[in-house]
Amino acid sequence: MSTTTRHRAEPAGKVAPPAAHAKAGRHSQPWLAWLFLAPTILGMGMFTLLPIVASVVLAFFRWDIISAPTFVGFDNFAEVVQDPTVRVSFVNTLVFVVVAVALQMGLALGLAIMVQEKLPAWLRTFFRSAFFFPLILSAASVSIFMRYLFNEQFGVVNWLLSLVGIPAVPWLTTSGGSAAVVILVYVWQNFGFSFLLFVGGLASIPVETYEAASLDGATGWRKHLHVTLPLLSPTTLLASVMAIISALQVFDQPYVLTRGGPGDSTRTAVMVIFESAFQRLEFGQASAIGVILTLIIMAITAAQFRLSKRFVFYQ
Repeated sequence: MSTTTRHRAEPAGKVAPPAAHAKAGRHSQPWLAWLFLAPTILGMGMFTLLPIVASVVLAFFRWDIISAPTFVGFDNFAEVVQDPTVRVSFVNTLVFVVVAVALQMGLALGLAIMVQEKLPAWLRTFFRSAFFFPLILSAASVSIFMRYLFNEQFGVVNWLLSLVGIPAVPWLTTSGGSAAVVILVYVWQNFGFSFLLFVGGLASIPVETYEAASLDGATGWRKHLHVTLPLLSPTTLLASVMAIISALQVFDQPYVLTRGGPGDSTRTAVMVIFESAFQRLEFGQASAIGVILTLIIMAITAAQFRLSKRFVFYQ
């Protein structure tokens, strides 16, 4: 047998070197990864990326579904800026965000501190579930139920007020009352998510930190001011970003409770998008409002992250 043949021959059953398996794995794993990722990528492309691109493009056209789209450039944006109803809806939305998010964050943080510090373990689990439960309910069904509760004639809220001698309050027929009800219903249904974030953040703070603060004389509210809030700042940033993004897109509560009234007092930006698209068939204008709202959301979120460098403390 020649020397070349002896070098090529391998004993039966000999296992290939590990380098060969590693090389084969490197060539096969990318295809397997793409195979598993394909459904998610296709789903996001069809139901997220494509609608976003279509909405941005449609903002430069005038289209009512019946006739062919007509390119109008920036005319839709000019009409939106000049429309008083759109301006009022954006002002209402911003005011709603400021009040609702402040209430939501304050209520969630206060209850999280109370549950974590004042209650036994078995009650903590109960209240975590109880406070989160409204979030899993349909916003439309909750709003319908609340509409009956705050009815001026036969609502339970006014009935309870009458027991202490307070006359019936026109909750849903006045500007101030309807705005207050929309904010209360929204906060009641959504604060549970921020509450759970704060509970998780509080649980991650080392006990030794509080013990050291107690030795330095920090008790009560001072302990929370100088220890809890700084160490909870990353959680606060996350909770505030998500709360503001959600509040800027509020629709269900004002639409079901007040239909945007009385007048335009509770009409929000997303309600105007809905009315423009599905009531007046002005899809180009609706897309233009959506693009403006998206830019506002991006700008506010970017500002939050930029300002977070000053007050967010990472351990």
